[in-house]
Amino acid sequence: MSIQAAMLPDGKRLHLQHGPIDMIIEANGHADQVRKAYAAARARFETVLCVLADELQILRTLMPEAGLEVSGPIAQRMTAVVRPFWKSKVTPMAAVAGSVADEMLCAMCAAADLSRAYVNNGGDIALHLADGETFSIASANGPVAVCSTDPVRGIATSGWRGRSFSFGIADSVTVLAATAAQADIAATLIANEVDLPRSIKVRRAPAAALYPDSDLGQRRVTVEVAELTAGEVKTALARGLEFAGLLQSRDLIVAATLGLNDEIRTLEADSAMTGVRQHA
Repeated sequence: MSIQAAMLPDGKRLHLQHGPIDMIIEANGHADQVRKAYAAARARFETVLCVLADELQILRTLMPEAGLEVSGPIAQRMTAVVRPFWKSKVTPMAAVAGSVADEMLCAMCAAADLSRAYVNNGGDIALHLADGETFSIASANGPVAVCSTDPVRGIATSGWRGRSFSFGIADSVTVLAATAAQADIAATLIANEVDLPRSIKVRRAPAAALYPDSDLGQRRVTVEVAELTAGEVKTALARGLEFAGLLQSRDLIVAATLGLNDEIRTLEADSAMTGVRQHA
């Protein structure tokens, strides 16, 4: 399982892949600084997967109230952002993609003076924005612009149709947060809350039956959702929006957009951010 590293055909973005980690990186600034940033990204990526593997057993453990003892910087990010959610019976793996994105971005910014940069690790995005810079993303409710003055440096999307398992039925939940790791765990848990508990319209199966190595084990995840009524969609989205509001009140997220079927609910940021509004 060798590491793959190559510039994309546009000559601007770097593609890094190793095992399950597949990311796109773009850095902006003076050419010499961009070269330094990409060299730092390549160097840091050399050890990411093996270091995580060394602590994989503990990272697949349900988070206890007291936290978990880990040594690697990525593992420490994972446990730190997941610990506030220990009651949700979640493992640090729920924040792995965002934590890796944050670590890669830190390595780049420590090595180079950049005007803007992002690390997109399978949809979980870590951002660097110098003064006056912006970054636009697509959400279920249209484009959202993140400005350098906004308290957002992480974006993540989750849902039962995505590459990760979900206990809920959200088609997509996009979260804006202070870091990619925080956005990652929050998007996962908000997507879990968009649900119709005990509904016969939702078919679930043990995660381990779908992917034997899943840290979710025998916990049942969503595999199929039948056609829903307008009332059922409204009920499921209301559950998710309420939970998102709770996370925002605890300063764990900045904003969120939730989508199910053709219905969208958005939770606006408390600060004046572009493009985010709450609609119940």
